[in-house]
Amino acid sequence: MIEKKKVTSEKAVLIGVVTQHQDESMSNEYLDELEFLTTTAGGKAVKRFTQKLDMPNPKTFIGAGKLDDVRDYMDAHHIETAIFDDELSSSQLRNIEKVLDCKVLDRTNLILDIFARRAQTSYARTQVELAQCQYLLPRLTRLWTHLERQKGGIGMRGPGETEIETDRRIIRDKITLLKKKLTVIDKQMAVQRKNRGKMVRVALVGYTNVGKSTLMNVVSKSNVFAENKLFATLDTTVRKVVIKNIPFLLTDTVGFIRKLPTQLVESFKSTLDEVREADLLLHVVDISHANFEDHIASVNKILDEIKSADKPTIMVFNKIDAYEHETIDSDDLVTEKTKRHYTLQDWEKTWMNKENNCLFISALNKENLEEFRAKVFNEVKKIHITRFPYNNFLYDEYTEDGKTV
Repeated sequence: MIEKKKVTSEKAVLIGVVTQHQDESMSNEYLDELEFLTTTAGGKAVKRFTQKLDMPNPKTFIGAGKLDDVRDYMDAHHIETAIFDDELSSSQLRNIEKVLDCKVLDRTNLILDIFARRAQTSYARTQVELAQCQYLLPRLTRLWTHLERQKGGIGMRGPGETEIETDRRIIRDKITLLKKKLTVIDKQMAVQRKNRGKMVRVALVGYTNVGKSTLMNVVSKSNVFAENKLFATLDTTVRKVVIKNIPFLLTDTVGFIRKLPTQLVESFKSTLDEVREADLLLHVVDISHANFEDHIASVNKILDEIKSADKPTIMVFNKIDAYEHETIDSDDLVTEKTKRHYTLQDWEKTWMNKENNCLFISALNKENLEEFRAKVFNEVKKIHITRFPYNNFLYDEYTEDGKTV
């Protein structure tokens, strides 16, 4: 009987900095996210290194002494991968590799790798390939010097500058070709969107891993891939949904993330077009995450960049089943009540109360979904009757408790 080999995760160390623009708590949160990204990519983070600097070292990102500490730890524990929390320049990559003599990745490279693994359709694969080529172009020198070190000796000299320039030209030609291919697909998708007619379009937006695909499956009774990992969904999915007697199109889009590579924002332009052309946004938020307010701000920033921040929006606070808060004893007169002590009811009384369009649900456990359907129905109806006013008398109405009138 043949024994199956156990698949071992690639061990890695994570490296970040604490700067004047990124305090220690923020740096730790980014490293938590980087660890989740590493796990999603199939790796295992075994150690974290951080250093306080006014700004990242332009030559080696962190100081020379700290880089030596990283190298000593990696050598002692036989670790061959170092992952940095920010995008590294080509010179930084080259200098770091000389010291660590191992595989060096940055946050952008890691995200691109996950996207490459998760892309299912030809369109998504083309988008990811374009982003990878744009990321790779200024870093070809690093790759060639890496080959020179690995294959030095008689008959194995480095390819030289001429070979590098040849490879750069090949990459540039490929970028041009991929952009042309995406332009053709963009036109096809624009025609598809136009052919959908006047039907109301609703788009799910939000930070990655907040439960958008799970909500999509529940509402549309479809089978969109959903998993507790970052960027489980890359391909845009559109489903026709009917609540009571009003049909609309519901779109599941790629999740956003802080420090999202600029290459991805550009190459995923058409995915974002689905958001731009939506009539109503469902901004899904993982309220069980300790820093969900930062996630909201990050998503709003990207929505603003793509000129979609002023669209009608329903804030959907998901994962109430996983929400936890710290408690204060009634006889404790010292501890000050902060956000980490807030119950869901407390949160509802904060800025969320001013929004009016807020919902608290659990897509996984199907809690408060009737209230969700009622809110979405009433918002879609407002848009629908402006396009089909002659059908106005046919529509039911939902009251706030979800009952039909």
